[in-house]
Amino acid sequence: MKYEGKAWIFGHDVDTDTIIPARYLTTWDVSLLAPHCMEDVDSGFAREVEPGDVIVAGRNFGCGSSREHAPAVIKALGISAIIAQSFARIFYRNGFNIGLPLVECKEAFERVKRGDRLSLDLEKGEIKNLTRDESYFFNPIPPFMRDLLREGGLVPLLKKGGWRVSSL
Repeated sequence: MKYEGKAWIFGHDVDTDTIIPARYLTTWDVSLLAPHCMEDVDSGFAREVEPGDVIVAGRNFGCGSSREHAPAVIKALGISAIIAQSFARIFYRNGFNIGLPLVECKEAFERVKRGDRLSLDLEKGEIKNLTRDESYFFNPIPPFMRDLLREGGLVPLLKKGGWRVSSL
């Protein structure tokens, strides 16, 4: 599984209220919520992000409340993956549950600049910075988690019949 897109950089401890401010949580319709994603830290983000783009962030991305809106809104904008030094546990689980790839890589946060073109290979555990001609490495995503992503998340996977025994 490979992804490619432009990098958007965010710092440490980006909480779910930063990702989608609570003042907008009057609906579950992510198409109505998406224009407000990250607006308190980067007012142009939701307008300028392009399908396939990648978020690169510091420690503890997705901390705060366990709201599932946060990863859903990011995915609705077309973000193909999030790379961070670390993720809040519940955000990490919610991301994979909706089919949003999350990768932990400290070096990427330290080296990647906004606008760099990145290529991610989840099976190999490699991020290529195509702009800077550099590579960064992470623990490859296990096959059963790639199955989850390939099917678009937990609910679609379960509707299809669940995991194959060979992938566990």
